[in-house]
Amino acid sequence: MGLAVLHENQTGILCVICMVLLLPTLYAFQDIFTYTSRATYYGSHDSFGTPSGACGYGEFGRTVNDGSVTGVSKLYRNGTGCGACYRVRCLSSQYCNEDSVTVVVTDYGEGDKTDFILSTRAYTRLARPGRKGAKELLARGVIDVEYRRVSCHYPGYNVMFKVHEQSRYPNYLALVVLYAEGMNDITAVELYQENCKQWLGMRKSFGAVWDMSNQVPSGSIKLRFQVSGSTWVESKNDLPALWNAGDAYDSDVQLN
Repeated sequence: MGLAVLHENQTGILCVICMVLLLPTLYAFQDIFTYTSRATYYGSHDSFGTPSGACGYGEFGRTVNDGSVTGVSKLYRNGTGCGACYRVRCLSSQYCNEDSVTVVVTDYGEGDKTDFILSTRAYTRLARPGRKGAKELLARGVIDVEYRRVSCHYPGYNVMFKVHEQSRYPNYLALVVLYAEGMNDITAVELYQENCKQWLGMRKSFGAVWDMSNQVPSGSIKLRFQVSGSTWVESKNDLPALWNAGDAYDSDVQLN
């Protein structure tokens, strides 16, 4: 009986040890750490983002998240980082308030040892209250920040598939995934070819844009996307047979 109790206790201890050893791996996978860096800003006529960002989002990249968007350097990850959300807090207390701002990655850019090039709208939200505080922060130009990745939230929106403006019906189709909630990366997009009964992978064109030429299936098109390199999520709605460049279509799917 004593040996049985000892064995049970040893098993419990081993389980605890395994869990402790596994925790750093889990935390690293979820990327919950806070990092330090620097941030600057880019100007626009209305303080929002730019529709010509490297992610290929167009107007979505200008106005999403009420214009609190950013270009990034190393966090761009060859376009995989497009759509990721980060919480950024200024460390320069003489110029900034204590609040953080959540931004969405819509562009690529490099500055003076900066990881973030914020829209003017996002940058000035870090300033001390009042017009003078915003003016002083803009004059500063570059600030020390801390940041971490957070879940994106788009209340009222499902994942959307936008047909990129460069698409040419019916032989060239380019797609952009919009409103991907949670802490997710879109790592692949596939179309279903009905006559061959197989999924065809789209090519990573640039930024968040996936394309296919010549092999574009005819008729309504089933599509699916890969989330964070593992899970495949299929759209509940097909892409219409007569799709139009510039139009966005509802997948009727939400990500957590």
